[in-house]
Order: sequence, then C-alpha cells, then structure tokens
Amino acid sequence: MALLFACLSFLPSLIPRPSLFQGALAGASAAIGYGLGVFGAWLWRALADREPHPTTDRQLRVLALVAPVALVAAVIMGVFWQRWSAPLVGLEPESPLAAILVLPVAVLVLLLILGIGRLLRALTRLVTRWLGRHMGPRPARVLGAIAVITAVALLFNGVIFDRLTVAVNSVFSLSNGGTPEDLSAPTSPLRSGSPESAIEWDTLGFQGRGFVAQGPGATQIAAVAERSGHPAQETMDPIRAYAGLDSAPDVESRALLAVQDLERAGGFERSHLLVVTTTGTGWVEPTSVSAFEHLTLGDSATVSMQYSFLPSPLSFIADKDNARNAGRALFDAVYNRWSQLPADSRPQLYAFGESLGSYGAEAAFSGEYDMSNRLSGAVFTGPPRFNHHFGEFLRDREPGSTEIAPVYRDGRTVRFTQDPRLPAEPVDQPWEGTRVLYMVHPSDAITWWSTDLMLHRPDWLEEPRGSDVPDQTRWVPFVTFWQVSADLGLAMEPGPGYGHNFAGEHVDAWAQVLGLEDWTPERAAVIREAVLNKARDPFVPSS
Repeated sequence: MALLFACLSFLPSLIPRPSLFQGALAGASAAIGYGLGVFGAWLWRALADREPHPTTDRQLRVLALVAPVALVAAVIMGVFWQRWSAPLVGLEPESPLAAILVLPVAVLVLLLILGIGRLLRALTRLVTRWLGRHMGPRPARVLGAIAVITAVALLFNGVIFDRLTVAVNSVFSLSNGGTPEDLSAPTSPLRSGSPESAIEWDTLGFQGRGFVAQGPGATQIAAVAERSGHPAQETMDPIRAYAGLDSAPDVESRALLAVQDLERAGGFERSHLLVVTTTGTGWVEPTSVSAFEHLTLGDSATVSMQYSFLPSPLSFIADKDNARNAGRALFDAVYNRWSQLPADSRPQLYAFGESLGSYGAEAAFSGEYDMSNRLSGAVFTGPPRFNHHFGEFLRDREPGSTEIAPVYRDGRTVRFTQDPRLPAEPVDQPWEGTRVLYMVHPSDAITWWSTDLMLHRPDWLEEPRGSDVPDQTRWVPFVTFWQVSADLGLAMEPGPGYGHNFAGEHVDAWAQVLGLEDWTPERAAVIREAVLNKARDPFVPSS
C-alpha cells in the first residue's frame, strides 16, 4: 500500500509540482498507504481471529525488486506529466535533473511520519499496560488509545497551537509597521492618513499605507481614457478610505471609523462606492481597485479595513472568524449610512473580495436575494470552496451546467466566468439589476481545495476539465487531497489567467458588472496595461 500510494502521488494535479514538493508529497502519500495497509491487515486478522503470517524471504525479495522499478518508472512519468502540464498554466517546465531529489526527500518524509507514529504507538502501549493493571486487556487497549489521542489533541490545540499562533502573529506584526518603498503619507484630503483625515498614517499598517498612497489620479485616468479611444470630458481623483488594526480597538469601531473618514472625504457624494474586504494581512488587490477607478473615470470611492496581521492561509487557520466579522461589520456600517441618504442621490454600491476576502465579503449577505436588494454589483475572485454562498451556488446550479462553469437561477443575479473577456453565461438570458460575478480558474487550488477530497470524487474531476487542467489528473482517495493541498502553496506561481493569479482580469470583470455598453477589446487592452503597470505607482492628485 505504501508503494502504491507513493507511485499514485506522481499523477498530475492542478499545478506542476517542483521536485521538493513532489518528494514531500510522495513521502506523505506512502505513509498514508502504509497506515491504511497496517489498519486493513489488523482489521482482517481481528475479523478472521487469526495471528499474522510471518513475512517470508521470497516476499521481501519480490518487494525489493518491484519497488525500485515502480518508483523509478513513477518518477519518469511524473517528470513527463509535469513538463507537459506546465505550459497549460503559463509556467516554464522544471529541469528533469531536479527529479533526483524526489526519492531522497520522499524517504525522509516517510521516515519522519513513521517515527512519529511509532512514538505514539509506544506511548499508547505504555498507557495500556498501566490501565491493564486495573481492568481487562480489551478495554485497556481502547481507553489507552483514546487517552493518547485526546492528550495529543488537547496539547496541540491548547498549548502548541496557541503559542505558535501568538509567535507567528508577533512576527508578522513587525512587518505591519513598515511602509512600502517610495511611498509617503498622502497630502490629498481624499485619502485616509492625510493631514485632514481622522485616521493617522501611522495606524494604517503596511498594507493600508500602500493602499491609500497608491493608485491613479484624475490626470492619469484621463490620459488612459484618451489612449483607449474614449476621451473623458471630466475625470476625478478617486477617494480611498482605510482603517488599520491600530486605528481603533475592535472590529466595529474600526468599521465606523473607516466610514466616518469615507464620509469626511466625500465618498458618499461620488457616483460609485466600493466596499472591499481585505485578505488576511489587510491587503487590497490593487489592480481590481485601480480598474474600478479607471472604468468609473475616478468618480468613485473605495473603503476597506484591516482585520489581521497574518497571511490568508494562516489567517484562515487561526482567525477565520475575523474575516467574516470584519466583512459584515464594514459593509453594514457603510450600508447603514448609505441607506440614510436620499434615494435619488445615493452612489451605486459595490462589493469586492479576493480569496479569503471573498469569504469575508460574502458574510455581509444572507444570500442571492440579499445581494440583489443591497448591491448594484460585486466581483468575487478566487473564492475558496468553503465560502458559504459560493458553495451553495455550486450545489444548487442548474442541471447540465458544470462545477467549473455553473449556471445559477438562469444567471439572473449571480454569474460565473473563467475568462471575463467573454460574456458571462448564460448569454441568452438578460442580466438586469444587480450583477454579481465570480471569477474562477479551473486550475486554482484555493477554489477547489476541500477536505471532502479525501474520500469523495469532486464534480470538477468527473465533468469535462478546464483547458488548464491535465486530462491525466485523476482522483485517488487521500492522495488527491494531499496533491491539491500541495497545490495551495503553488497557487500564485502560474501566469495571469491561471491558478490563483487574476492580475489584469479585473478590468473586464468590472466592465461586465458595471454594464459598460461601449466596451471593446481595444479599450480593455489599454486599461489592462495601465492597471498592470501603474496600479502600484504613488498617487498624484490632480490639484
């Protein structure tokens, strides 16, 4: 079983794996196979009430002959598959010589996992012997195993995990005090952190300072509009409001402070208002906001706030609830003030979230109807599979539509796209009122990762694959879960349009959600180039 699982781990998944990743995956898969084999043998002996047969020299010789041949063949096929699948996601294939690292790394990982397992087994036997002095052997074995498993779980969750979380949080909080290179506090009253702002520059955090100090001004927006063949009669400097973790003591007060600064800057007087839920560190995807500002000719305001120091993967493990609470608190604070304005003078209200940010942004709504009632539109990119509404839309999709290209309720409000340059399906149905667009890539592990992969074949591996997913990708119990788990660490490696890389695609996504009628590929190309090259440039106000 260990040999079988190790060989199956070389099958391709969503992202081509470097040799070190593949070695670790092969070792972990071999350990899983070994564990299943040991458990299966024990169960069979228990049911058959028989003792184990001793291993013969002939069996060992056969294994010693088959194992190297099978592993070498698996490595060679793995190299072929990885090199063949790399161009599908815009990557350069790794050198075949790197494959010599695979088996040594796999052996080390396998021995490490087996060592930990045998240490726990020895501890269980020790506890069982002690319990055996006070009860029968069978209950002693059961209670001994339960005691060790419970103790390890409590130790990890109550001591190791908490201390590790505090340590990691402290490390990342140090970087939160810095400022991105070549940026300084804005002078324009349209930005948080300016002299007129109610939020001090030093409290915004690293990502917040980058957000308010960057982006296009009216002059740049006008120049890009001119180059795109749609000269604007008037452009404006966009408004950006942001509250950092140090700006206020808790989530609700931080949201209220961000909204107060948004109102001070005149955000509710603009025609378009965008509420952004950040990723774990407080990062706001710059090309999405910049695209929104270009397409609205600067007649827009964007508000966001920070809820964590940690990157999204760690934030998901340690404080996933913070993302949900922050997304709900910020949108509710904005909506509460927005709803008090006269109906004929309110800005159109939009929402955005990427990755873990989409998880937080979704939390502000109870479902599709609530989105339709309270939004003019939204863009959610790279949503994780555990998103409540995203998962619900996939499960309840129209019969005949696939998991990677679902159609929900005839696309009346919510639609999905793999390539926003093409109209979102169903193109033959009207898309009136609120437009909510999900951008997904078939090769994005962050979207398709789920613990269900351990024991259940997902629909996206039963239905026709995306063009960026190899045909040789197969579902194998346990193995596929660890493959896609490894893909999580590689999700940002592919080029734009693949994996978890959505750079530049926000331009066409926002064009669909905003319902721009004069949209052309030529105009899209000009704005996309400006967004990709200039979104992180320092903000230069027009006046």
